[in-house]
Amino acid sequence: MADRIGLYLQDDLALPDAIRAVQYAEARGFESVWQAESRLVRDAVVPMAAFAAATNRIKIGSGVLNIWTRNAAAIAATLLTLDDLAPDRIICGLGGWWEPLAQQVGINRRKPLLAMREVVAAVRALLTLERVNFSGEFVYLDDVVLDVVHGRQTPRHIPIYIGATGPQMMALAGEIADGVLLNYLVSPEYNAAAVDLLERGARQAGRRIDDIDRPQLIVCAVNKDRAQALDAARALVTQTLYQQPQLMKASGVPQDLISEVSQVLAWPATDDQLEQAMRLVPDDVVQLLTAAGLPAEVRAQIRAYVAAGASYPVVYPLGTDAHLLIDALADGYSG
Repeated sequence: MADRIGLYLQDDLALPDAIRAVQYAEARGFESVWQAESRLVRDAVVPMAAFAAATNRIKIGSGVLNIWTRNAAAIAATLLTLDDLAPDRIICGLGGWWEPLAQQVGINRRKPLLAMREVVAAVRALLTLERVNFSGEFVYLDDVVLDVVHGRQTPRHIPIYIGATGPQMMALAGEIADGVLLNYLVSPEYNAAAVDLLERGARQAGRRIDDIDRPQLIVCAVNKDRAQALDAARALVTQTLYQQPQLMKASGVPQDLISEVSQVLAWPATDDQLEQAMRLVPDDVVQLLTAAGLPAEVRAQIRAYVAAGASYPVVYPLGTDAHLLIDALADGYSG
């Protein structure tokens, strides 16, 4: 496969099926798999360990671990353990979580930029396997070391990516991260502003935009029946119009549509509410924010994201047949 491409999994697939999908993606030449951890449904670390144990080459990323429910030392120890399973194949993706979930479990996400800066610095330092002292507002380490007694006692080469959406976090990623995991359900045009912010942050650290890897999460629904593909993506688009209205507006979705959907949905939405709200979302908005439709349409939309600044696509297959999407992209998307 000439094109770089990754696979993104949430909780759509049962874990045994997810493992098989990752093995199939590896066999078809995919570069990476990223396991989500967003809602309180599926932890990222357990599937990552399963993928690591069941594969030989594919890189395995967290997409993303939130920085509030594990301290920096625990995150570093987790990454070290995963690296023991899959040496030099682990990617650490970190994120700031989201509302209202954080509030509902009692977390006040104050000063998220400072918290992210401290966690990234501390995790990176700990992975050198040197003793670390760190006194910050969110991270405190007093002569802490990853105390490897049995096994490799050498520094671990685990790149740290930030799952950034807002402009300030995007600029911070450009300054301090090895890469940024660009969000899904945005338009390709959104990437132009994201790349400008990354470049601004990179300049502050004396780096160039090409020093920062920029994989892009892309919701994909492929089907020989175009209408079925669009409807599969429409439900997720509809929910996101309610949950992340600022992001949707930044991607070019009309405010009138966002307001209409918000009047129908609640969180969590009932099936009836979702069905009613979906009727408001036209096909052109679905295709603005996803790669949905016939195989050729999906590949064309992926090319648009890459042309707008993504390093490579990380495709999120909707539904329970990940193999169909893997096959559609196994020969690349450039042609």
